Amino acid sequence: MTLNWYMNRLRSMGPAEIVHRVLERCRRMISRRDRRSWSAYSPQTLNRVFPNLRLRITHATVAHRKAIAIAADGVMAGRFSALGRSWPERSSADLFPSDLWSCDPVMGTQWPGSDTYTFDIEYRHDGSHGDIKYPWEIGRLQFLPVLAMHGVLSGDDRAIRAIDAAVSSWHDANPPFTGIGWSSGIEVALRAISLIVTRDIVGDRLNVETGQNIARILAASIYWLKRFPSRYSSANNHLIAELAGEYLIGLSLGHPVDEVEKNLADELLKQIFPDGCGGEQSPSYAAFSAELVLLCQAAASERGRDFDRRVGGRLEAFARFVEWLPKAATFGDDDEGRVLTLGDEDDYPGSVAAAIRGFFGGEGFVAPGSPIRSIVFGDPVRGAEKPLGLGVFKDGGVSIWRSAAADEMELVFDHGDLGYLSIAAHGHADALSIALSVGGQPVLVDPGTWLYGSGGIWRDWFRSTMAHNTLHIEGESQSVMSGAFNWSHKANAVLVGQEERLPAGSWALTAQHTGYQRRFGVTHQRRVLYDQGRLVVTDRLLGAARSANLVFQLAAGLVTEIDGSVVRISRDNAPLLELRFPGGDISVASGGSLPGDGGWVSPRFGIKVPAPRIMWRGPVGPNGVDTVIVPCPRF
Repeated sequence: MTLNWYMNRLRSMGPAEIVHRVLERCRRMISRRDRRSWSAYSPQTLNRVFPNLRLRITHATVAHRKAIAIAADGVMAGRFSALGRSWPERSSADLFPSDLWSCDPVMGTQWPGSDTYTFDIEYRHDGSHGDIKYPWEIGRLQFLPVLAMHGVLSGDDRAIRAIDAAVSSWHDANPPFTGIGWSSGIEVALRAISLIVTRDIVGDRLNVETGQNIARILAASIYWLKRFPSRYSSANNHLIAELAGEYLIGLSLGHPVDEVEKNLADELLKQIFPDGCGGEQSPSYAAFSAELVLLCQAAASERGRDFDRRVGGRLEAFARFVEWLPKAATFGDDDEGRVLTLGDEDDYPGSVAAAIRGFFGGEGFVAPGSPIRSIVFGDPVRGAEKPLGLGVFKDGGVSIWRSAAADEMELVFDHGDLGYLSIAAHGHADALSIALSVGGQPVLVDPGTWLYGSGGIWRDWFRSTMAHNTLHIEGESQSVMSGAFNWSHKANAVLVGQEERLPAGSWALTAQHTGYQRRFGVTHQRRVLYDQGRLVVTDRLLGAARSANLVFQLAAGLVTEIDGSVVRISRDNAPLLELRFPGGDISVASGGSLPGDGGWVSPRFGIKVPAPRIMWRGPVGPNGVDTVIVPCPRF
């Protein structure tokens, strides 16, 4: 790791965390000398964690059976896709070669394997092998529950043999604690969860060696999770995943889990706020944490155990928040992490909200659930419409508005802080940004994520203020980056005004952030007003007048036309919006070879496409400048 990385991480730590990191380093050194083989983990009898799951699978709908069969057929044909990429297809006679688990499908390179101690593998700063996210993703073994469900529904023994082969291959290629599969607790936990669910579905049809291998992997996994927990500034969704893994492995091995359950509930209440927003400022990461905890609650319910009563209310608050979100709305990071999955899905938070409603029996507007989650958690009661009007979520710093008029506009206004804990690992410098959909289609959008470890300067761009629909000064972000998952200076944002005493159906919100005070001596304040069918965005710099830039990033495929101080936006020759600016300089650019040359959006992890980016330049002071957003007559 680089010296700068260490220095920036140290700045984010308090004395207690520094002590913890020193002790953790010592444990890593000790574990290097204490290299254990699989023989250190003798096979033991495993309990069923989800004893009723197989029966529920047999009651799957025709549509769910079809979706599961299609996904399973792809696995048995040697196909695997994730994170916007497809792995090289494999022969059905050799579905899981040993090098599969260390392969980077983008670069065609191999990460270090069983001959390398896991903590000796540099994956944060050395991009020579590719992006660690890709081999981690297939190593989660999340295709195994899909094969198991297909085996129950179809009786196809090929699915069972594929499970045997996959478990045997991973077990032999990844002895404790070598290679990349052991380098992060979240990966250890998610893999263990996949194995537990798979065994509970088809354990009696797996060969004896597979059952023994699963038992060894689970025993080694819980040892490793307890030895190297994510704590302090790293205690975000990773910690929830690790605790969920400990809880479910504990049930499987017959270990006491009361303390783990309490810690898991405590973390959920920290990371999902009372209003349902996620502390990491990312709907997808909040959904990921919610799904992990919901799975643990489902396991407790199946085994007749009470689960911490605080959890249900917080999960339902998350589901209510998701009901307000436009479909597939995103802000902050999204690495497409899932717990139970058939593969690609276009509204993960909505699917998890549906699972929550299905499990607790609540009614509300929810998106169609994933087939696999519907089986595990149940289907929700439907019938309610999406909420209309203005929803203000002060804890999380997000406001959402949905019009009842024919223009069908949906607005998201981000007035929350940068992210969770001292490093705000998955937050973006997007304070006071807006996103707008018209007729259910995105128009003004959050740019997305792109890549993590191998993203380089583009990772920085997609996190920067300049890429988001807000104001920036001199090409500087509100918050200052100090690594791909860290910040040395964080803007603090707050909602300072909410006006609803306007004419019926009208409203106004005012928020501000401190990100430019230290460097430029100003506070950025933004007021968003809806009145008489139009939105008025007023930007002010309190303290002094400065030259500033306003950005409006459009979705890919939209077309713009500049007419004086007006920019008209259309899709497929159909007018959508007009953006009416004050005087000043207006430009539109798409793509470019370097960040900032033009607009880019990342519709999913690992994919970026050019898209129009509107930028206005001019003086902004305490009196402010207005941008008027007017929907065109029925598009």
